[in-house]
Amino acid sequence: MRRVSVLGATGSIGESTFDLLRDGTHQVVALTGGRNVARLAEQARALRAEVAVIAEEALLPDLRAALEGSGVEAAAGPQAVIEAASRPADWVMSAIVGAAGLAPGMAALGQGATLALANKESLVTAGPLILSHAKAHGARILPVDSEHSAIFQALAGEDTRALTRIILTASGGALRDWPLERLASAKLKDALAHPNWSMGQRITIDSASMFNKALEVIEAKEFFAVRPDQIEVVIHPQSIVHSAVEFHDGAIMAHMGAPDMRHAIGYALNWPERGPLPVARLDFATLGQLTFRAPEPGRYPALRLAHEVMAAGGMAGAVFNAAKEIALDLFIAERIGFLQMAEIVEATLSRLSGTSDFHEAPQGLEQVLAMDHLARKAAHQIAAQRGL
Repeated sequence: MRRVSVLGATGSIGESTFDLLRDGTHQVVALTGGRNVARLAEQARALRAEVAVIAEEALLPDLRAALEGSGVEAAAGPQAVIEAASRPADWVMSAIVGAAGLAPGMAALGQGATLALANKESLVTAGPLILSHAKAHGARILPVDSEHSAIFQALAGEDTRALTRIILTASGGALRDWPLERLASAKLKDALAHPNWSMGQRITIDSASMFNKALEVIEAKEFFAVRPDQIEVVIHPQSIVHSAVEFHDGAIMAHMGAPDMRHAIGYALNWPERGPLPVARLDFATLGQLTFRAPEPGRYPALRLAHEVMAAGGMAGAVFNAAKEIALDLFIAERIGFLQMAEIVEATLSRLSGTSDFHEAPQGLEQVLAMDHLARKAAHQIAAQRGL
């Protein structure tokens, strides 16, 4: 029986992973969550986990009370999350959102686990560092973003030297059909009304702004070792084709399926085999049309910024992600408008591009986290200077 852990168990990816683990065919080592004590305890009891860890240290008494009599060990705090990730396991789901997932993911790789990577920020902020760390410890990274899982599956058994293009599909998010002149007035509730996917708050907003796709472009460059000009983004409103790859003979291999994250999670969980999954099957007779269109540059400035980040290299990805997280926080707090998120990210990249470390490849996680801290501070300052 394989030993598995889930980092970020109470988020949307974590919940889908929990659903697949309920069959009892895996031994659950550790579950971690952010602040939802009740749900974390419920999951830990159901899966008979060895340890449950809540990231908010002050919530430890509540977690202990919720787990009383279960036999599940309770712990709390960021360091406890890292320690949980370090426990011997065969497979670890990395689903902690944002830069907070970096250190736990590195810890899991350090003990040689297969890391199912849903935390796209890891490869965006420290791609070469993460990949070299995995190689040094004999660990494997499997992509769990639906797009990157689709690419990974489409490349299975293929000669990657024949790869010419990666086609990342994007739903376009909740505001994809709004007139451009209306975007400045978009509110939080508007950005959260995703037409296809049921996801967490932050990723749903990132879908509307296309910042999630911008991160995925950078992630694809790092994971699949391709040039930026080999990555193309297309709007696909139906979210049936999850992504595709093209080879130098002109053939295109696309991965299709209902918009359900259990496809990608289940593939990573069962890899290198395919296991049965409780997901909807496509009926081609009733599927209707599949449509595609190019993203409008004026609607999605995040995509342009992603290419500037890849051109800059070094720790530009860490700055990009940190500034994006701060801008997203400000939008969720309704302190800035929808379009101002990209403005803050661009201004932060511009301000820090002259620093000595910006163009240097990080040699360790400490450097990445230091740049992350600097970028967050700069993004806050920029927002304050603009009266936001």
